[in-house]
Amino acid sequence: MGSGSSVNVNYKYSLQKSENAFKAAVLIQRWYRRHVARLEMRRRCTWRIFQSIEYACEQDQIKLHNFFSYLMDHFTPSSSKERDFISRMFISGESFKEAELEKYCDYESMEVPDSYTGPRLSFPLLPDHATALLEAFKQKQQLHARYVLNLLHETRKHLKQLPNISHVSTCYSEEVTVCGDLHGQLDDLFLIFYKNGLPSPSKSYVFNGDFVDRGKQSLEILIVLFTFLLIYPKEVHLNRGNHEDHMVNLRYGFCVGLIAMSGVTVNPTELPFSYSFSYGFAKEVMQKYKTHGKKILKMIQNVFCWLPLATLIDQKVLIIHGGISDTTDLDMLEKIQRHKFTSVLRGKKRKESNRDVETQEINGESKVEADPAENKAALSLSQQPRPSQAPSMANRLEFSKWVRQTVQEQIDWCRRLVDISESESEELTYSSAVSLTDSDGPCWTCQEEWKQILDILWSDPMPQEGCRVNTVRGGGCYFGPDVTRKILEKYNLQFLIRSHECKQDGYEFCHNRKVLTIFSASNYYEIGSNRGAYVKLGPDLVPHFVQYQANKTAHTLTMTQRISRVEESAFRALREKLFAHTSALISAFKAYDTDNTGRITMSNWATAVESVLHLGLPWRMLRPQLVRSTADGMLEYKSWLDDLAMEQRSQEHIQSSLLEVIYRNRSNLETIFRIIDRDHSGLISFEEFHQTWKLFSSHMNIELTDDSINDLVRSIDFNKDGNIDFNEFLEAFRLVKQSQ
Repeated sequence: MGSGSSVNVNYKYSLQKSENAFKAAVLIQRWYRRHVARLEMRRRCTWRIFQSIEYACEQDQIKLHNFFSYLMDHFTPSSSKERDFISRMFISGESFKEAELEKYCDYESMEVPDSYTGPRLSFPLLPDHATALLEAFKQKQQLHARYVLNLLHETRKHLKQLPNISHVSTCYSEEVTVCGDLHGQLDDLFLIFYKNGLPSPSKSYVFNGDFVDRGKQSLEILIVLFTFLLIYPKEVHLNRGNHEDHMVNLRYGFCVGLIAMSGVTVNPTELPFSYSFSYGFAKEVMQKYKTHGKKILKMIQNVFCWLPLATLIDQKVLIIHGGISDTTDLDMLEKIQRHKFTSVLRGKKRKESNRDVETQEINGESKVEADPAENKAALSLSQQPRPSQAPSMANRLEFSKWVRQTVQEQIDWCRRLVDISESESEELTYSSAVSLTDSDGPCWTCQEEWKQILDILWSDPMPQEGCRVNTVRGGGCYFGPDVTRKILEKYNLQFLIRSHECKQDGYEFCHNRKVLTIFSASNYYEIGSNRGAYVKLGPDLVPHFVQYQANKTAHTLTMTQRISRVEESAFRALREKLFAHTSALISAFKAYDTDNTGRITMSNWATAVESVLHLGLPWRMLRPQLVRSTADGMLEYKSWLDDLAMEQRSQEHIQSSLLEVIYRNRSNLETIFRIIDRDHSGLISFEEFHQTWKLFSSHMNIELTDDSINDLVRSIDFNKDGNIDFNEFLEAFRLVKQSQ
């Protein structure tokens, strides 16, 4: 009896102990799942912030170009001198003829000094040359300008012989490796070659565009890729990306100018996300090759337009940089003269009617009859706001106020005319949008060719059916699974490989595994933000992925540390974006603060912020990271904006309102400066500034004499050297703003 009772007690104790252990395991599991879910939610929010800001920057690029295109559509040069300048500045970036380009970029006349210790190239290139280049770049050495230009010259000759769509077969090599965006991150390319091996007769590579911009070693990547292309022309294939575009390259690079103006010394690795995205290819080349940088840029610009547009593996796998649309036609793509499109952003030509008017006015003729479309255009022009009469130039303060007010009114009016997509895009299918645009083009065929290239370089997949305008990026389209299915069936393809979008794991399938996105730039947004990846295809065309992290620091971070670090960078960039729109936010907040209390609800705060920034972010979810909570659920928005200003102010003497305007317009100011600075010298001549101002003043009906413009340009030339550099350009902008 006693022993039986003892066994029973032990059994109950063991049962209770097991039950407690089970409950503890369930609690731990539940806690862990909640913890992982919270981390995943933070990661997704962070990712969305990064992508929204990145795409907004690309959208700004296209909007700015559309604005300049609109000015060109309604500007009639008054002399052959003005026509030549405007044509050189906005239209004919590709106007160098063959002989002129070779003469301008003559490398044979350059001497390599005996003191030069870097790699030396001789043509035809051999594998040893590629190995020497890789070692030199690992040691931070620089290739002499003579060899750079010689390499670009030979690359251009080779690319001109290639078709628009390259054809690759797995019969001649064991496998084909496809790499996505590199964006100037040379360490990622080194790691790919270390893991996968160098290009060789048995190892083919396809690099799917976006070699340049944002990273700081874009030129080195181009040199390495072009070298292997010439050594193994049948095994190395390069596709053009949307960043292999002269106008896109001009967009980036404001960071250095702004920091130089503020006088602050900053470690580049500590720059915010939006600053790190400001490192442009054009600026990189000019900094590395101060003497011959212009020639190198001009040659690269021409090389980019000869890059193939797509690659086909075994006639079954189509590789394009961006995507497709419901109008994508591979037969047309094969026949397009791709070199005509130095910049895809320059595809929109001046309207035929305007060209006719211009030609007739130049010839001293007048047009008697006008079609309804022209009457409609004239009507919209007649509604243009007329500026008040200009005050005397003697009163500089009053004149500055008048100029700024007039320019702002006219720019706002132009934007309303140009930026139709924001209000109408969702009501249009992509096909109808193309047809509407085509009707304005001077040549239907040319316009359609431009659309074909724009779509494959700028488009993104979406989960919904159909095809619609990509308003997030500002170019290309969103294409659904049905569009993918139709293209695959039409051309008997198995699946598509594209890049163009950063993915956390370096790759991602969509559309029932028929579209594969591959992205090869690791730590793209921030250290630990994403892995890079490449994909290998054998004769069975089954994809095999290799993922990596090129930064050693990323390997030492835990998941929580990695997410926290990336999250901090994302919110820093977002707060900068909010600060840049302070004035607009105040107006939006006041609309909800009818009693002028200086306080609004958190719900109204979220609605107002989205109405200003248009980033499509879950503001209510992001609120704890951006706004201090209050007991009654109300926000004192003026003090909140003051806190944002304190974070962004780099020097106490810079006013918050001024800094806000510079933050908001910095990329546009940089791009405008670079468009005017056609020779990439970093300086604007008086003549360039004079002609550009005449373009604006003519369109805006601002009557200024040549003497007035000369007085204006001399006042901007602070150091009196006869040119305007970027700091003077920014300083003039700052002084005009301060005079308000």
